[in-house]
Amino acid sequence: MKTTNSQKVRLGLFVIIGTILFIAAVYLIGQRQDMFKKTFTINAFFQNVNGLQKGNNVRYSGIDIGTVKEISMINDSTIKIDMTIDEKIVSHIKKDAIATIGSDGLVGNMIVNIVPGKGEAAVITNGDTIASYNKIGADDILSTLSVSSENAAILTADLLKITNAMTEGKGTLGILLNDTIMAQELKESITNLKTASRGASHAIDELNVIITNLKTNDDTVLGMLINDSISGMKLKNIVLNLEASSTEIEQVLGSINAVVDDFSSSQGAYNYIVKDTSLVNSLKSTLKNVNEGTEKFNQNMEALKHNILTRGYFKKLERQEKKEGK
Repeated sequence: MKTTNSQKVRLGLFVIIGTILFIAAVYLIGQRQDMFKKTFTINAFFQNVNGLQKGNNVRYSGIDIGTVKEISMINDSTIKIDMTIDEKIVSHIKKDAIATIGSDGLVGNMIVNIVPGKGEAAVITNGDTIASYNKIGADDILSTLSVSSENAAILTADLLKITNAMTEGKGTLGILLNDTIMAQELKESITNLKTASRGASHAIDELNVIITNLKTNDDTVLGMLINDSISGMKLKNIVLNLEASSTEIEQVLGSINAVVDDFSSSQGAYNYIVKDTSLVNSLKSTLKNVNEGTEKFNQNMEALKHNILTRGYFKKLERQEKKEGK
């Protein structure tokens, strides 16, 4: 059977169209697998690839720059991903870039996203390994939510137990909530505390008024002693005179004692006078009275030093005498 010209034309058109379609398919597949581009390989290590497959896209700052070349299991916790990257992107990717695994949209295929680093490192080279970051997957989120739900259920049950116990009047809070008598007593205690606080504040105010009056009022004895320097000086002179008188009395008593000793040891009329019992008794009585008077005077001086009105003055006088002694 001879072929006609029309059949030859049809056959030629079929071959031409088939060849064009074959070349287009090879080109598209080659573009997909980067067969017609100059590429280089980098890799990263992950603990979980989250469904990533060989041939999935690799993106850098949202731009497709390559594909996943190989996924290999290193050990039970480490997975190595080899990526084929377009050589034109080499100058833009630094060694401090970070690789993460994400999804292309909400329900799309898994892809590898390369996030730029700080830009201070050198440019990557063929075969380099970049750092990786494992994002929390949906399974981890669901597991966390499950644990949180269980904890919330346990917490709710415990709160229900506490609420029931409080409603039944158990524990301190339950007693306070249900015992009206204790609540009334607590209310009265708080009222009493408020009253005592107000009384204390009033007493402090009155004390401040008294202290202010003492500082500014010279009509009272204590105010005069505190504020009037002239009266203080007079009181100081009186105390000094009393001390001088006390010293002189002691000297007189010493002289009298010396004379008495001379009388006791002398001969003649003096001895006779001394040995006269009536005269001796009279002299002894006189000396006893003088000694008792001196002792009482000293006691009065000591009491005056400890009196609240003059104690400050004596302390001030003592400090002044210490300064003068130094």
